[in-house]
Amino acid sequence: MAELVPATPQLLRRVSAGAVLEFMRASGAVTVTDVMAATGLTRATTIAVCEDLVGRGWILERENQREFGGYQKGRPARRFELNERAGVVLGIDIGYAKVTAVASDLRGTALGRSSLPFQAGEVGSRERIAFIDEVAMAALQAAGAEPAQVLAVCAGVAAPVDRHGEVVATQKFWGLFDLGLRPALKETRGWTVLLENDANLAALGERWQGAAAGIDDVVVILASERLGSGIVEGGRLVHGTQGSAGELAYLDLVEGVGDTYGIAYLARKWAAEALATPVPTALRDGRHGRVEAEQVFAAAASGDAVATGILDRLADRMARVVGTVATLLNPELVVIGGGVAQSADVLLASITERLEGFTATPARVAVSPLGDAIVTVGAVRCALDYVEKNSLDLELPAPVISA
Repeated sequence: MAELVPATPQLLRRVSAGAVLEFMRASGAVTVTDVMAATGLTRATTIAVCEDLVGRGWILERENQREFGGYQKGRPARRFELNERAGVVLGIDIGYAKVTAVASDLRGTALGRSSLPFQAGEVGSRERIAFIDEVAMAALQAAGAEPAQVLAVCAGVAAPVDRHGEVVATQKFWGLFDLGLRPALKETRGWTVLLENDANLAALGERWQGAAAGIDDVVVILASERLGSGIVEGGRLVHGTQGSAGELAYLDLVEGVGDTYGIAYLARKWAAEALATPVPTALRDGRHGRVEAEQVFAAAASGDAVATGILDRLADRMARVVGTVATLLNPELVVIGGGVAQSADVLLASITERLEGFTATPARVAVSPLGDAIVTVGAVRCALDYVEKNSLDLELPAPVISA
């Protein structure tokens, strides 16, 4: 049994401050009464927390203004608002061949973005860290922010990450992401870096700003090149003992699936196989290289029989994948995410139609509206959660007043 942490006054202050900041992140100017209703804090505690956060620069007290005209006795209510430019957070998606970074304000609004391809190969951790730092600094520059304004960084990697933020490098590919990024950026930039699995961050992002908003039991499947999933159960992200909850390697054993290749990869592969035969198809028209997934979906939309057949195979395969997830985890919703999500929308009806043949507990299926930003959205949310939880321990770089 986990040891219970005593509810000390310091802990209560920290929890209360985090709750107030979380509420204000999603709100405009609010009164003490508004904060009390949202957090359950007493009036005295709410006032004390708000005044403390004002003094520390996290929130601003606005001028008293009556919301409605006419005569009203007494002083108007005090109004507080998040100082959204008090600092910035960075959300980073570290892929095998591309790194994307987003700089966000304290409401989660993206201020600057940078995405660069990485020439993957036999390079060391030092070179990869330097490249990640370069992309992060470019995002900050685009946001008009300085490195000293960064309050937290969250980076998603295509490998399991345990509860302590360590990459589980039990496979060669996973080991490529065991870079020592956290201590390196702490030393060179002074940044606190949180590491998390990319599919887990996708689940956080989807539940925050995507198709799963407000849903407590959801599985998000990143489905572009390789399949991986993040699980939210009862409103909590599931990690497992070694951070590998949601890994889909068991699909190697599933009839009709057999591996973890994703929609984009298989669309290219099956298109290439079709082009190696004399079968007539619009996929040949004007092609001087490999056919990408988007071209397969476009050809299917125009009625091409070969492309339509590929989509049918993809729908059957994804229905089997979703069926196993629905059987094992029984979520309310399964979201298909990643860069291929927008195209995958045309697969939904076919996947849903097939589901009852693969599970007795079919889930609702949706595609993510976040596109290839799904991981960075989740990374920003993870960084904001850290900032709110630790607001009383963080020193703001300078008193920055939002416009």
